[in-house]
Amino acid sequence: MIGLIDETAEALRFFSRLPIPLRPGAAAFSGPAFSLALRRAPFAGAVLGLLSGLVLFVGATAGAPAQVAAWLAVGLGAFVTGAMHEDGLADVADGFGGGYTRERRLEIMRDSRIGAFGAAALILSFGLRVAALAALSAAPARALVVVVAAGAISRAACLAPVVLLPPARSDGLGRAAALSRAQGREVLLATLGFAATPLLAGFSLTACALALLCAGLAVRALNAWAQSMIGGQTGDVAGAAQQLAEIAVLAVFAGALA
Repeated sequence: MIGLIDETAEALRFFSRLPIPLRPGAAAFSGPAFSLALRRAPFAGAVLGLLSGLVLFVGATAGAPAQVAAWLAVGLGAFVTGAMHEDGLADVADGFGGGYTRERRLEIMRDSRIGAFGAAALILSFGLRVAALAALSAAPARALVVVVAAGAISRAACLAPVVLLPPARSDGLGRAAALSRAQGREVLLATLGFAATPLLAGFSLTACALALLCAGLAVRALNAWAQSMIGGQTGDVAGAAQQLAEIAVLAVFAGALA
């Protein structure tokens, strides 16, 4: 249990800016141990989803307009994570949309400036998530469970490119965060568990399965695109995978609630 807590805490340090101190006597994670922490991505994602879900729940139950509560929830999520996933999505959109060679695409993705493709991708990402959360806020308690599940599934999804694709660069997160197939299976099992939690809020098994399927298809399409565009994965591709998976999960459950 202590190992699970330590690894989840390390995953939270990686995925967020939360000031989580090391447990007394615990060592910092590095090298292969870092991969052990990343396999707890679904647990870390559930915690981050809980934070955003609580904002949505409080806003909705306090009588705030649905759009306001949804924007606050999405905004908190971006703030707590330092918008790392949004940054990855924007970089992928700019690189894949604006580069004509593999080398040029990778160069654009490393550029800190945002282009038209990246800006458009961010507008779509924020807009779709806010719309889905606004719809879900009609049932605040059920929405809270969905946002927790979306956080877990999407953080697991961002590891899919790392597990399934080779690194596109010889350095960077895409290589440093490599996971083994066995660790990938651990992530999958945890993800299946979190994907079933909306059953506790009255959603159907069909909705849970469809949300997981849509998230998986979105990430698979991204993986195929990344393979053709840059020959593998980078940290930016992982961030884009998280965004696509989160949008897919929220959209499916918003539709199921309607």
